[in-house]
Amino acid sequence: MQLYNTLSAAERTVMIDDAGKQRLTLSFYAYAQIKNPTQFRNELFLAWNPLGVLGRIYVANEGINAQLSLPADHFYAFKDTIEAYNFMKDIRLNIAVEQDDHSFLKLTIKVRDKIVADGLEDETFDVTNIGIHLKAKDFNELLEDPDTIVVDMRNHYESEIGHFTSAIKPDVDTFRESLPIIEEQLAEHKQDKKLLMYCTGGIRCEKASAYFKHKGFENVYQLEGGIIEYTRQVKAEGLESKFIGKNFVFDHRLGERITDDIVSQCHQCGKACDVHTNCANEGCHLLFIQCEECKTAMEGCCSTECTTVIHLPEEEQKAIRRGIKNGNKIFKKGKSEVLTFKNNIESHSVYVAEEPKPAAKKELKVKKQYIGKGTHFYPKANIGQFLIEENEIKIGDTILIKGSTTGEQQMVLDEMFVNEMASEKAVSGDTCTFKLPFRIRLSDKLYKILV
Repeated sequence: MQLYNTLSAAERTVMIDDAGKQRLTLSFYAYAQIKNPTQFRNELFLAWNPLGVLGRIYVANEGINAQLSLPADHFYAFKDTIEAYNFMKDIRLNIAVEQDDHSFLKLTIKVRDKIVADGLEDETFDVTNIGIHLKAKDFNELLEDPDTIVVDMRNHYESEIGHFTSAIKPDVDTFRESLPIIEEQLAEHKQDKKLLMYCTGGIRCEKASAYFKHKGFENVYQLEGGIIEYTRQVKAEGLESKFIGKNFVFDHRLGERITDDIVSQCHQCGKACDVHTNCANEGCHLLFIQCEECKTAMEGCCSTECTTVIHLPEEEQKAIRRGIKNGNKIFKKGKSEVLTFKNNIESHSVYVAEEPKPAAKKELKVKKQYIGKGTHFYPKANIGQFLIEENEIKIGDTILIKGSTTGEQQMVLDEMFVNEMASEKAVSGDTCTFKLPFRIRLSDKLYKILV
């Protein structure tokens, strides 16, 4: 019985590309009483692995916290797996603002003491006694109330690239640090002010709102669904976005663009920039903001020391980092002394370039859709035959034929035979034959290039 990943990230990347299917990145959470988290974890893995679900999921006695991606055509099958549990029926799924097929490259489901580490050992604390949820429109209105104090419940590396304009942004590394700090700072306003909180997807505010009510705050509110759901509602309802900049996300993208405002700066040169990266030295892996110019000059590293390390032989690099465990330290190290502009007070200002430079062009990955596989080839006539297993192709489509010997060959279909008769279109179950300027192999795969 397979209960863990067996493929590497590189192997999974190839599989995703070869599948040619659009993936959805989404997140959700639920506080609940789970008696046997380990059994629950194993049930989820067995249900999700066959569906191609990839992501980072934490389960505990207090509930589940999930960030994941899955093939879009498996969405409803996935939804059925979570709604099999009563506490997740009709659960809100936060669909990512920006989609990326490679947002997650493995399925990791871990059992934790808590789904949100809070450092609390108070048995009288009721995590279900939460504050009032606000949708985007009501949240915007409450922001304008002079008796409102809005607090960012995220960490320093999240709020530095995007936030609500009037928010208090605690300079903390972890959620557990923020709770006593905020309580102390706002102790005089437990009755006379409205405490308004937000985070990425809502899970931290859910616990924080209950915590502050437990500590005597009378008017506690939270942004329903966090920044992700707020952005969706703002777009759907044509509202003004009071959130500016980027929303930090915990996958390889490290951020989703919400508005064009740049509210942070390169940690190395001070230039307006909001692109997070991890130091190229695997023994460091420091999370920091780096502009394109510094990325080129520093070879993706945070310091000259690290640029030296990455040019050492691989064995020497491994010897240097042997025994080093980065883990969550990659975020704490974001305040490293090697970063000249990290703690500059100006980093909390808003920078908007008068004439923004065009973004550096990224190498575009070909979007393709799996169609079928080779079933026969004719060496002399250069004709290929394919079994259409999914979707369809028609005259005028650009197709891609891919195989270990064939390589990757693209061409436009201008003539084809379907089930031995000339036809304009081939659908699932058909046998399709057409002329080729090259030879194929029986292991070759057929894809349609998507515009």
